Amino acid sequence: MRTRHGAGQAPRDRREAAGRAPSSRQIIWSTLRVTGSITALGAAYYLMPLDHFAASSCVIVLFVGLGVFVALVALQLRSILRSSHPGLRAVEALAISTPFFLLLFAATYVTLAAQSSANFGGHLSHTDSLYFTVTVFSTVGFGDITAKSDPARLVVTVQMLVDLIVLGLALKIFVGAVRRSRERRSTGPGAGARAGEEGAD
Repeated sequence: MRTRHGAGQAPRDRREAAGRAPSSRQIIWSTLRVTGSITALGAAYYLMPLDHFAASSCVIVLFVGLGVFVALVALQLRSILRSSHPGLRAVEALAISTPFFLLLFAATYVTLAAQSSANFGGHLSHTDSLYFTVTVFSTVGFGDITAKSDPARLVVTVQMLVDLIVLGLALKIFVGAVRRSRERRSTGPGAGARAGEEGAD
């Protein structure tokens, strides 16, 4: 009987933890992970000699990067479903995935601008490209930087289409994962037994 009680204690602790708000320590660790990830991504972006990449390498990096982005989202979904605090984990997932997505396209624009001044009407620095990427992502479109050649416009079109997926579908998927995780933990095995124990008391 003691063994059975001990075996069921861990799942019960996880279900009870899921019903509580994350502690300040968990929030701090989550913030540190997000900050560290964004810092590492930003450093890699600014340190890479993107203006020396060949055009073919640019295309390969873009599509490989999009594949990595999809894999990253899939891993984040898995961690949300398994987390005792899925809401906090979802916020962390978005805070890491979105900068990765933006920097991926910013890197592509740096390379395209270096290949030919006709692509964007001149040279784009790393900061210029990041700025342009964010304006496209936010649909602001100031017009100070514009895609002028067909290849550049094609890449920008790809970003705009994927933006719709990131802003709509990905957010919906993360929210749905949080909801499923909470529902599964509240109605999981042992929930009925726990209710019976509380009624007996």
